[in-house]
Amino acid sequence: MPIRKATDRDIPLIMELAQKTWWSTYTNVIPDEQINFMLEDMYSEESLKKQMESGIEFIITERENIPTGFAAFSQNDTDKQVFKIHKLYVLPSEQGRGTGKELINYISASAKKLGGNTLELNVNRGNNAQNFYLKSGFSIFQTVDIPYHQFVLNDYVMRKTI
Repeated sequence: MPIRKATDRDIPLIMELAQKTWWSTYTNVIPDEQINFMLEDMYSEESLKKQMESGIEFIITERENIPTGFAAFSQNDTDKQVFKIHKLYVLPSEQGRGTGKELINYISASAKKLGGNTLELNVNRGNNAQNFYLKSGFSIFQTVDIPYHQFVLNDYVMRKTI
């Protein structure tokens, strides 16, 4: 399964994939108002460009030349051995087909090359993806409630040794 680094030319594609994955992921987990707000805040062209410029690496996975998911990661500023997975989303039609696992493997290999020994991510406590992360070797490191504009993100911080 091909995985490639995204460039700023892929921003419209990432925006499209986010729209397709967020609604199926977060409906009945967080309010629609929050989904809309977060999509606009984190997945606007300007926001994605800023994220890329700040050093967050975006990757895109494809099956038969059709984009099926994306992820974004970077080295943690405070602990250079920890790499943060900021985003990992796979189209509903790809879930259960190994796409998410391939994205994690790619990120793990990239982080190891740069001296990383730990992957970290946040997942909403109501998101079924936490089961996928547990099966992928992550464990709950911390329970957090993060103020985010007018909302609160009820997350688990999960970690995995690589």
